[in-house]
Amino acid sequence: MSQEISSRLSRAPIVPLVQAEKPEVAIRITEALVRGGLSVIEVVLRTDAALKCLEAVAKACPDAIVGAGTVLSEAQASSVVNAGARFIVSPGLDDAVVAVAGARKLPVFPGVATASEAQHAWNLGLRQVKFFPASLAGGTAMLSALGSVFRGMQFMPTGGISAKNLADYLALSSVIACGGSWLTPADAVASGDYERISALAREAIAIAQSAKGG
Repeated sequence: MSQEISSRLSRAPIVPLVQAEKPEVAIRITEALVRGGLSVIEVVLRTDAALKCLEAVAKACPDAIVGAGTVLSEAQASSVVNAGARFIVSPGLDDAVVAVAGARKLPVFPGVATASEAQHAWNLGLRQVKFFPASLAGGTAMLSALGSVFRGMQFMPTGGISAKNLADYLALSSVIACGGSWLTPADAVASGDYERISALAREAIAIAQSAKGG
């Protein structure tokens, strides 16, 4: 992981997910998150316009470190890098996606849900991974178990994270950050209520600071 991403996550250990059908909406969401204090942003490949959204956000939001999420294949990994992604996140562990990130010298956070997957990631040389889907894969209890075995490995739990359980995850020493879409609710995006998104970002930072003792 780059020093810049690490530094930002140490101050605000939350990675919000941005999903949009239009580039201009993705930009507005990202700007709202940055105003709220979150600047490591994951644009997910879950719409037909996702690559255009990623490229637009990367160009229009210089204060944000913009990565790509839901990257499923080698081809997608290459495409998001060309679109301006500065890190890659995947729901699962795929060697080819990891290889693209390595060749382009970008941080990559592949998803793991089991000890076998975490061990495979370890043997690929990875020391930061996504834990997904966190709430269904055992939550904080599973993360505690993985962290005790894979010492030195850091996890970014995603899936089922909310303001209600954010502090529980961040209290674990092995958790570097939490990812989630609760910061960008669909109804707020649909109604253009970007101030609500900024407010949710500020709330998450306050929770994180309390959980981390800051």
